[in-house]
Amino acid sequence: MRAMVVKRYGAPEVFEVREVPDPQPKPGEVVIRVKAVGVNFADLLQRMGIYPGTPKPPFVPGFEVAGVVEKVAEGGKASDGEPLHVGDAVVALTQFNAYAEWVAVPAGRVYRLPAGMPFDDAAAIPVNYLTAYHSMFAMGNLQSGDRILIHGAAGGVGIAAVQLARARGLEIYGTAGPTKQEYLRKIGVDHAIDYEKNKFVDVVHKFAPDGIEMVMDAIGGKSFADSYKCLGPTGRLVVYGFSAAAGPDGKKSAMRGMRALLQTPRFHPLKLMARNISIIGVNLGRMPARGALLRGELDEIFKMYTAGKVKPIIGKSFPLADAASAHKYIHARKNIGKVILTVK
Repeated sequence: MRAMVVKRYGAPEVFEVREVPDPQPKPGEVVIRVKAVGVNFADLLQRMGIYPGTPKPPFVPGFEVAGVVEKVAEGGKASDGEPLHVGDAVVALTQFNAYAEWVAVPAGRVYRLPAGMPFDDAAAIPVNYLTAYHSMFAMGNLQSGDRILIHGAAGGVGIAAVQLARARGLEIYGTAGPTKQEYLRKIGVDHAIDYEKNKFVDVVHKFAPDGIEMVMDAIGGKSFADSYKCLGPTGRLVVYGFSAAAGPDGKKSAMRGMRALLQTPRFHPLKLMARNISIIGVNLGRMPARGALLRGELDEIFKMYTAGKVKPIIGKSFPLADAASAHKYIHARKNIGKVILTVK
Protein backbone atom coordinates (compact mmCIF):
# COMPACT_ATOMS: atom_id res chain seq x y z
CA MET A 1 0.00 0.00 0.00
CA ARG A 2 0.97 3.65 -0.32
CA ALA A 3 1.68 5.77 2.74
CA MET A 4 2.96 9.29 3.33
CA VAL A 5 6.14 8.87 5.34
CA VAL A 6 7.95 11.58 7.28
CA LYS A 7 11.52 10.65 6.38
CA ARG A 8 13.01 13.17 8.83
CA TYR A 9 11.68 15.93 11.05
CA GLY A 10 11.29 19.20 9.22
CA ALA A 11 9.26 21.33 6.80
CA PRO A 12 6.42 19.85 4.69
CA GLU A 13 8.91 18.80 2.00
CA VAL A 14 10.06 15.93 4.21
CA PHE A 15 7.00 13.92 3.15
CA GLU A 16 7.71 11.00 0.84
CA VAL A 17 5.30 8.61 -0.87
CA ARG A 18 6.40 5.05 -0.10
CA GLU A 19 5.15 1.56 -0.75
CA VAL A 20 4.93 -0.18 2.62
CA PRO A 21 3.57 -3.60 3.64
CA ASP A 22 -0.18 -3.88 4.08
CA PRO A 23 -1.07 -3.87 7.80
CA GLN A 24 -2.10 -7.16 9.36
CA PRO A 25 -4.54 -6.97 12.28
CA LYS A 26 -3.47 -8.29 15.66
CA PRO A 27 -6.08 -9.84 17.99
CA GLY A 28 -8.62 -7.17 18.86
CA GLU A 29 -7.79 -5.04 15.81
CA VAL A 30 -9.44 -4.29 12.48
CA VAL A 31 -7.99 -3.14 9.17
CA ILE A 32 -9.71 -0.18 7.53
CA ARG A 33 -9.51 0.74 3.85
CA VAL A 34 -9.10 4.49 4.19
CA LYS A 35 -11.33 6.87 2.25
CA ALA A 36 -10.52 10.15 3.98
CA VAL A 37 -8.01 11.41 6.53
CA GLY A 38 -8.52 14.38 8.83
CA VAL A 39 -5.53 16.74 8.95
CA ASN A 40 -4.95 18.44 12.30
CA PHE A 41 -2.46 20.99 13.58
CA ALA A 42 -1.06 18.24 15.77
CA ASP A 43 -0.02 16.44 12.57
CA LEU A 44 2.08 19.46 11.61
CA LEU A 45 3.79 19.37 14.99
CA GLN A 46 4.41 15.63 14.58
CA ARG A 47 6.12 16.26 11.25
CA MET A 48 8.26 18.95 12.86
CA GLY A 49 9.23 16.64 15.72
CA ILE A 50 7.78 18.80 18.51
CA TYR A 51 4.60 16.89 19.33
CA PRO A 52 4.86 14.81 22.55
CA GLY A 53 5.19 11.10 21.87
CA THR A 54 6.00 11.43 18.16
CA PRO A 55 7.94 8.39 16.85
CA LYS A 56 11.41 8.78 15.43
CA PRO A 57 11.49 9.01 11.61
CA PRO A 58 10.59 7.37 9.40
CA PHE A 59 6.95 7.29 10.51
CA VAL A 60 3.44 7.92 9.20
CA PRO A 61 1.57 10.75 10.99
CA GLY A 62 -2.10 11.36 11.63
CA PHE A 63 -4.81 10.64 14.18
CA GLU A 64 -8.12 10.06 12.39
CA VAL A 65 -9.46 8.21 9.36
CA ALA A 66 -12.80 7.31 7.83
CA GLY A 67 -13.31 4.30 5.62
CA VAL A 68 -14.55 0.73 5.30
CA VAL A 69 -13.66 -2.28 7.46
CA GLU A 70 -11.72 -4.82 5.37
CA LYS A 71 -10.43 -7.30 7.96
CA VAL A 72 -11.50 -8.17 11.50
CA ALA A 73 -9.22 -10.10 13.83
CA GLU A 74 -10.43 -12.23 16.71
CA GLY A 75 -12.01 -10.04 19.36
CA GLY A 76 -12.64 -7.19 16.93
CA LYS A 77 -15.48 -5.44 18.74
CA ALA A 78 -16.26 -1.77 18.28
CA SER A 79 -16.34 0.72 21.14
CA ASP A 80 -20.00 -0.15 21.74
CA GLY A 81 -19.05 -3.79 22.42
CA GLU A 82 -20.67 -5.11 19.24
CA PRO A 83 -18.60 -7.09 16.69
CA LEU A 84 -17.42 -5.21 13.61
CA HIS A 85 -17.98 -6.71 10.18
CA VAL A 86 -16.29 -6.42 6.81
CA GLY A 87 -17.99 -3.63 4.89
CA ASP A 88 -18.94 -1.50 7.90
CA ALA A 89 -18.52 2.23 7.28
CA VAL A 90 -16.51 3.59 10.20
CA VAL A 91 -14.37 6.35 11.61
CA ALA A 92 -11.38 5.67 13.85
CA LEU A 93 -8.86 7.37 16.12
CA THR A 94 -5.52 5.93 15.03
CA GLN A 95 -2.62 7.18 17.22
CA PHE A 96 -0.38 7.93 14.17
CA ASN A 97 -0.32 5.90 10.91
CA ALA A 98 -3.36 7.69 9.41
CA TYR A 99 -1.78 8.99 6.18
CA ALA A 100 -2.06 5.68 4.34
CA GLU A 101 -4.35 3.62 2.12
CA TRP A 102 -4.92 1.03 4.87
CA VAL A 103 -4.60 1.21 8.63
CA ALA A 104 -4.82 -1.30 11.48
CA VAL A 105 -6.61 0.06 14.54
CA PRO A 106 -7.67 -1.37 17.92
CA ALA A 107 -11.37 -2.11 17.48
CA GLY A 108 -12.25 -0.13 20.60
CA ARG A 109 -11.21 3.07 18.81
CA VAL A 110 -13.50 2.38 15.85
CA TYR A 111 -16.99 3.91 15.58
CA ARG A 112 -19.74 3.05 13.11
CA LEU A 113 -21.04 5.95 11.05
CA PRO A 114 -24.64 7.15 11.06
CA ALA A 115 -26.45 6.15 7.87
CA GLY A 116 -25.65 8.47 4.99
CA MET A 117 -22.71 10.31 6.57
CA PRO A 118 -20.08 11.06 3.87
CA PHE A 119 -16.55 9.90 4.57
CA ASP A 120 -15.20 13.46 4.33
CA ASP A 121 -17.58 14.62 7.09
CA ALA A 122 -16.73 11.55 9.15
CA ALA A 123 -12.98 12.19 8.96
CA ALA A 124 -13.54 15.79 10.06
CA ILE A 125 -15.40 14.92 13.26
CA PRO A 126 -13.45 12.86 15.84
CA VAL A 127 -10.48 15.05 16.77
CA ASN A 128 -12.15 18.45 16.28
CA TYR A 129 -15.60 17.78 17.69
CA LEU A 130 -14.49 15.49 20.51
CA THR A 131 -11.85 18.03 21.57
CA ALA A 132 -14.46 20.79 21.64
CA TYR A 133 -17.24 18.71 23.23
CA HIS A 134 -14.99 17.15 25.87
CA SER A 135 -13.51 20.55 26.76
CA MET A 136 -16.79 22.44 26.91
CA PHE A 137 -19.23 19.97 28.44
CA ALA A 138 -17.34 17.06 30.03
CA MET A 139 -14.48 18.97 31.63
CA GLY A 140 -15.96 22.48 31.50
CA ASN A 141 -19.61 21.76 32.39
CA LEU A 142 -20.80 24.81 30.46
CA GLN A 143 -24.48 25.70 30.78
CA SER A 144 -26.89 27.64 28.59
CA GLY A 145 -26.15 31.36 28.84
CA ASP A 146 -22.47 30.91 29.72
CA ARG A 147 -19.89 32.85 27.72
CA ILE A 148 -16.96 31.35 25.82
CA LEU A 149 -14.00 32.78 23.92
CA ILE A 150 -12.79 30.51 21.12
CA HIS A 151 -9.39 31.25 19.61
CA GLY A 152 -8.98 30.33 15.96
CA ALA A 153 -12.76 30.24 15.63
CA ALA A 154 -12.59 29.69 11.84
CA GLY A 155 -10.38 26.59 12.15
CA GLY A 156 -11.36 22.95 12.57
CA VAL A 157 -11.74 22.85 16.36
CA GLY A 158 -12.90 26.47 16.32
CA ILE A 159 -15.87 25.88 14.03
CA ALA A 160 -16.77 22.71 15.93
CA ALA A 161 -16.77 24.68 19.18
CA VAL A 162 -18.87 27.48 17.65
CA GLN A 163 -21.48 25.00 16.38
CA LEU A 164 -21.64 23.19 19.72
CA ALA A 165 -21.86 26.50 21.58
CA ARG A 166 -24.76 27.66 19.41
CA ALA A 167 -26.56 24.35 19.92
CA ARG A 168 -26.25 24.74 23.72
CA GLY A 169 -27.21 28.41 23.89
CA LEU A 170 -23.84 29.93 24.79
CA GLU A 171 -22.69 33.50 24.12
CA ILE A 172 -19.73 33.28 21.76
CA TYR A 173 -16.57 35.38 21.41
CA GLY A 174 -14.21 34.29 18.62
CA THR A 175 -10.83 35.40 17.29
CA ALA A 176 -9.57 35.16 13.71
CA GLY A 177 -7.64 37.21 11.16
CA PRO A 178 -9.14 40.15 9.23
CA THR A 179 -10.17 38.09 6.18
CA LYS A 180 -12.28 35.73 8.32
CA GLN A 181 -14.34 38.24 10.32
CA GLU A 182 -17.41 38.14 8.09
CA TYR A 183 -17.32 34.34 8.18
CA LEU A 184 -17.30 34.35 11.98
CA ARG A 185 -20.41 36.52 12.04
CA LYS A 186 -22.04 34.28 9.43
CA ILE A 187 -21.63 31.14 11.55
CA GLY A 188 -23.05 32.76 14.67
CA VAL A 189 -20.14 34.27 16.62
CA ASP A 190 -21.70 37.04 18.72
CA HIS A 191 -18.46 38.99 19.15
CA ALA A 192 -16.02 38.51 16.25
CA ILE A 193 -12.53 39.74 17.18
CA ASP A 194 -9.84 40.66 14.63
CA TYR A 195 -6.67 39.78 16.55
CA GLU A 196 -4.58 42.01 14.25
CA LYS A 197 -6.58 45.13 15.13
CA ASN A 198 -7.86 44.54 18.64
CA LYS A 199 -6.64 43.04 21.89
CA PHE A 200 -9.08 40.27 22.67
CA VAL A 201 -8.80 40.93 26.41
CA ASP A 202 -10.11 44.48 25.87
CA VAL A 203 -13.03 43.28 23.74
CA VAL A 204 -14.05 40.65 26.29
CA HIS A 205 -13.89 43.10 29.19
CA LYS A 206 -15.92 45.66 27.20
CA PHE A 207 -18.89 43.29 27.04
CA ALA A 208 -18.16 41.24 30.19
CA PRO A 209 -16.39 43.46 32.74
CA ASP A 210 -16.42 40.72 35.39
CA GLY A 211 -15.03 38.07 33.04
CA ILE A 212 -16.41 35.07 31.17
CA GLU A 213 -16.79 31.37 31.91
CA MET A 214 -14.38 29.74 29.43
CA VAL A 215 -11.54 30.38 26.99
CA MET A 216 -10.36 27.69 24.57
CA ASP A 217 -6.71 28.35 23.70
CA ALA A 218 -4.47 26.23 21.48
CA ILE A 219 -1.99 29.05 20.83
CA GLY A 220 0.13 29.06 23.95
CA GLY A 221 2.84 31.38 25.13
CA LYS A 222 1.64 34.90 25.92
CA SER A 223 -1.84 33.98 24.70
CA PHE A 224 -2.33 31.73 27.74
CA ALA A 225 -1.64 34.66 30.05
CA ASP A 226 -4.01 36.99 28.18
CA SER A 227 -6.73 34.33 27.99
CA TYR A 228 -6.48 33.88 31.77
CA LYS A 229 -7.20 37.60 32.18
CA CYS A 230 -10.55 37.13 30.41
CA LEU A 231 -11.90 34.76 33.06
CA GLY A 232 -14.26 35.63 35.87
CA PRO A 233 -15.12 33.59 38.96
CA THR A 234 -15.68 29.90 38.01
CA GLY A 235 -13.86 30.58 34.75
CA ARG A 236 -12.05 27.76 32.93
CA LEU A 237 -9.01 28.09 30.66
CA VAL A 238 -8.83 25.11 28.30
CA VAL A 239 -5.34 24.38 26.98
CA TYR A 240 -5.29 21.94 24.05
CA GLY A 241 -2.37 22.99 21.84
CA PHE A 242 0.76 25.09 21.50
CA SER A 243 0.78 26.50 17.97
CA ALA A 244 2.96 29.42 19.05
CA ALA A 245 5.92 27.04 18.72
CA ALA A 246 5.30 26.52 14.99
CA GLY A 247 6.24 29.18 12.44
CA PRO A 248 4.43 29.90 9.15
CA ASP A 249 7.30 28.35 7.17
CA GLY A 250 6.64 24.94 8.72
CA LYS A 251 10.18 24.64 10.06
CA LYS A 252 11.14 23.86 13.61
CA SER A 253 12.65 26.85 15.39
CA ALA A 254 14.28 26.27 18.75
CA MET A 255 14.32 30.01 19.38
CA ARG A 256 10.63 30.42 18.58
CA GLY A 257 9.72 27.46 20.78
CA MET A 258 11.87 28.70 23.66
CA ARG A 259 10.36 32.18 23.42
CA ALA A 260 6.85 30.71 23.57
CA LEU A 261 7.78 28.58 26.58
CA LEU A 262 9.29 31.56 28.40
CA GLN A 263 6.09 33.53 27.77
CA THR A 264 3.92 30.74 29.16
CA PRO A 265 2.56 31.75 32.57
CA ARG A 266 2.78 29.66 35.73
CA PHE A 267 -0.50 29.32 37.57
CA HIS A 268 -0.13 29.11 41.34
CA PRO A 269 -2.67 26.76 42.97
CA LEU A 270 -3.48 29.21 45.76
CA LYS A 271 -4.21 31.99 43.28
CA LEU A 272 -6.44 29.66 41.28
CA MET A 273 -8.31 28.80 44.46
CA ALA A 274 -8.65 32.45 45.47
CA ARG A 275 -10.16 33.37 42.08
CA ASN A 276 -12.21 30.18 41.60
CA ILE A 277 -10.40 29.55 38.30
CA SER A 278 -9.70 26.18 36.64
CA ILE A 279 -6.96 25.31 34.14
CA ILE A 280 -8.03 22.34 32.00
CA GLY A 281 -5.66 20.37 29.79
CA VAL A 282 -7.16 18.28 26.97
CA ASN A 283 -5.31 15.69 24.89
CA LEU A 284 -7.45 12.99 23.26
CA GLY A 285 -4.37 10.93 22.52
CA ARG A 286 -3.87 10.38 26.25
CA MET A 287 -7.32 8.88 26.83
CA PRO A 288 -7.11 5.27 25.57
CA ALA A 289 -8.53 4.00 28.85
CA ARG A 290 -11.59 6.27 28.64
CA GLY A 291 -13.11 4.71 25.56
CA ALA A 292 -16.60 4.54 27.05
CA LEU A 293 -16.51 8.26 27.82
CA LEU A 294 -15.44 9.17 24.29
CA ARG A 295 -18.02 6.75 22.88
CA GLY A 296 -20.79 8.56 24.75
CA GLU A 297 -19.56 11.97 23.63
CA LEU A 298 -19.26 10.90 20.00
CA ASP A 299 -22.74 9.35 20.13
CA GLU A 300 -24.09 12.72 21.22
CA ILE A 301 -22.18 14.50 18.43
CA PHE A 302 -23.53 12.03 15.85
CA LYS A 303 -27.08 12.68 17.13
CA MET A 304 -26.53 16.42 16.75
CA TYR A 305 -25.15 15.82 13.23
CA THR A 306 -28.19 13.75 12.25
CA ALA A 307 -30.48 16.46 13.67
CA GLY A 308 -28.68 19.13 11.61
CA LYS A 309 -27.31 20.98 14.65
CA VAL A 310 -23.65 20.46 13.72
CA LYS A 311 -21.91 19.78 10.42
CA PRO A 312 -18.17 19.89 9.64
CA ILE A 313 -17.02 22.58 7.25
CA ILE A 314 -14.52 21.10 4.79
CA GLY A 315 -12.23 23.98 3.90
CA LYS A 316 -10.16 22.14 1.31
CA SER A 317 -9.35 18.59 0.22
CA PHE A 318 -6.02 17.31 -1.06
CA PRO A 319 -5.06 13.91 -2.49
CA LEU A 320 -3.15 11.71 -0.06
CA ALA A 321 0.03 12.09 -2.14
CA ASP A 322 -0.18 15.88 -1.73
CA ALA A 323 -0.02 15.89 2.06
CA ALA A 324 2.82 18.42 1.93
CA SER A 325 0.53 20.98 0.26
CA ALA A 326 -2.15 20.35 2.88
CA HIS A 327 0.36 21.11 5.64
CA LYS A 328 1.60 24.25 3.87
CA TYR A 329 -1.99 25.43 3.52
CA ILE A 330 -2.57 25.14 7.27
CA HIS A 331 0.80 26.67 8.18
CA ALA A 332 -0.17 29.73 6.11
CA ARG A 333 -3.41 30.00 8.15
CA LYS A 334 -5.44 29.88 4.92
CA ASN A 335 -7.94 27.27 6.03
CA ILE A 336 -11.49 27.97 7.08
CA GLY A 337 -12.71 24.72 8.55
CA LYS A 338 -11.20 21.28 8.17
CA VAL A 339 -8.51 20.13 5.75
CA ILE A 340 -8.97 16.59 4.42
CA LEU A 341 -6.78 14.10 2.55
CA THR A 342 -8.73 11.91 0.16
CA VAL A 343 -7.71 8.36 -0.75
CA LYS A 344 -8.80 6.83 -4.07
